[in-house]
Amino acid sequence: MTGLSIIIITYNEEHNIGKCLEAVKGLADEILVVDSFSGDKTVEICESYGCRVIRREFKGFADQKLFAANEAKNDWILSLDADEVMTEDLKNEIHTMLLQGTMPLCGYEIHLLLSYMGKIMHHSGVGTVYKLRLFKRKYGTFEFSHVHEQIVLNGPVGRLKGKIIHYSYRDLHHHFEKSNFYTSLAAKQYQQAGKRYQKAWVAFKFPVTFLTYYFLKMGILDGYPGFMWSFLAAMYSTIKIAKTIELISL
Repeated sequence: MTGLSIIIITYNEEHNIGKCLEAVKGLADEILVVDSFSGDKTVEICESYGCRVIRREFKGFADQKLFAANEAKNDWILSLDADEVMTEDLKNEIHTMLLQGTMPLCGYEIHLLLSYMGKIMHHSGVGTVYKLRLFKRKYGTFEFSHVHEQIVLNGPVGRLKGKIIHYSYRDLHHHFEKSNFYTSLAAKQYQQAGKRYQKAWVAFKFPVTFLTYYFLKMGILDGYPGFMWSFLAAMYSTIKIAKTIELISL
């Protein structure tokens, strides 16, 4: 028994979930999957890995993950997304800490690297991202947000050496689909927060964001994937503002 629960929320993740679960095999004594009634083979794959699966209506990313954390049986929680793959180094690092009882802090941030168009992105604004993913449940909770939910921890936080590889986009078509979904969620959040934008800003948002990602955040060093990432990041930011303006004017 390691005293670790891995929690994952899913919806139609048959393309990703197998790789995610294969990478954590043997690390935790519980893998809890909260599935939003997938219509593909996600649940079947999870059950084949011995996961405990709970089907639950999707009520938001933070709400779904908080539910999973509360349902987990162990004090230590590792939160993963279905399209993330833990490296072997990270698995060994966490396993050793659990066995030796050398986890004095309340939580640990993990270095997330994005795999995009077949390349690990080391620049483009995504190469130095650390996120709190491993935490002791009584000290942490998931902060509500329509997008980019995060764990809020009441206690000291450290950093691990190992990494998680994020396979967020299968191809450009998938990138466009996700961008459309998330820009709508973000616009709704902005509307509820009372944010206002002038329509003229839409025209400037794209070039400003592209130049920021491609040059200031060194997307140029990531080659063609860096260019496309910068281009689509600029598009995402522009559409998000345009959708917010549209919601406010309705």
